[in-house]
Amino acid sequence: MAKISLTVDGAQVTDDVEPRMLLVQYLRETLGKTGTVIGCDTSNCGACTVLFDGVSVKSCNVLAVQAEGHEVTTIEGLASNGELHPVQQAFHDCHALQCGFCTPGMIMRSVDLLNENPHPTEEEIRNGLEGNLCRCTGYHNIVKAVQQAAGAPATTGGAS
Repeated sequence: MAKISLTVDGAQVTDDVEPRMLLVQYLRETLGKTGTVIGCDTSNCGACTVLFDGVSVKSCNVLAVQAEGHEVTTIEGLASNGELHPVQQAFHDCHALQCGFCTPGMIMRSVDLLNENPHPTEEEIRNGLEGNLCRCTGYHNIVKAVQQAAGAPATTGGAS
């Protein structure tokens, strides 16, 4: 076992973990952060995306021991004082989900995308979300949601 100490959604946590435990498993199984979804276990789908020191990472591709001393934000950590994060609100307003399976990862990647580029073009949004897969929506409303969260007019023209 290895002792880790990190900050998750603003709270300091310390635990003993197996050295090969994935961050996604730690978040879900140990901390109960089930909004971080296990999708493919191969880092292809992006459903498990979290912010790691403010940068989006696929948590199935990170060992829990690698999070030692770092700050992790999950989908549960985005809302503040009962108010949805602007990206969460935009996904709701723009109906940017269907089954919801990919939504936490899409939102977390979108938050990072907007931190990197506060006013992305439609093409930059589509390229920025490239590593996160959705099998239901066709991405049109997801792009609209990111545009809304960025304060841009939500006018997507192309298909996915």
